[in-house]
Amino acid sequence: MKVKNAARWAPRGGRSWFYCAIAVGFAASVRIALHPLLGPIMPGTAFLIAAALVEYFFGITRAIVAMALGLGIADYLFVPPYQQIAALDESDLALLISYPLITLVVIILIERLRRSQFRAELIASVAQSRYEMLLRLDNERTLASRAVDETHRLLRHLPHYHDDIILIKAFERSVGASQDATGVAPGARFGSVHPDDAMRLSASSHPGSHRVRLSDGGVYKAIVCIAERFTTHAGDFLVFRIEDPL
Repeated sequence: MKVKNAARWAPRGGRSWFYCAIAVGFAASVRIALHPLLGPIMPGTAFLIAAALVEYFFGITRAIVAMALGLGIADYLFVPPYQQIAALDESDLALLISYPLITLVVIILIERLRRSQFRAELIASVAQSRYEMLLRLDNERTLASRAVDETHRLLRHLPHYHDDIILIKAFERSVGASQDATGVAPGARFGSVHPDDAMRLSASSHPGSHRVRLSDGGVYKAIVCIAERFTTHAGDFLVFRIEDPL
């Protein structure tokens, strides 16, 4: 996976430059303290370490600046003749070649490692976000499915305990005008409805009044059946119930 922001891992702002100057100053202080012991030996080692630390914490731009400052300070203070830059000798050339070369290799390797680390952190963060989104969607889908199941269970339960309900039909929500019934729950009075009227009610998908014939002791009587539409989170439902006998 290619991550465009992998090179932007280093912190920005004036504070990073301040710490860069502190690192170079501390390296110079340590080298000055050790100068009576070391003399001209390893004049740029302390500045190499400082540049590597600056690279690790603040990026390659500050590290290159720290390297350049360290090169100038080391050549001026710790390469004989001390505190003179008028003439170049073998010691100056050795420092000018070895110190930048080694320091650049070190800071470039650290930069690549830091970019790889930041890239891995970004990918892990994206993966974590996507995982949390999938979990949230899965939980929402589970809750929605449970709500639908409970709603349909309730609708299957209601007709058996309410005598005025003839039929309950469930519909899928759709963008178009036409909708197909996804479930039918006959009520306790559905068996008493004339077969022709039962077929007509089963095919109906619009609310309103319907005249149906209801059996009463073997004799069919015309009654008014009211169809009411209810919209819930689980879908649309059409409830046919007895209104008043004619």
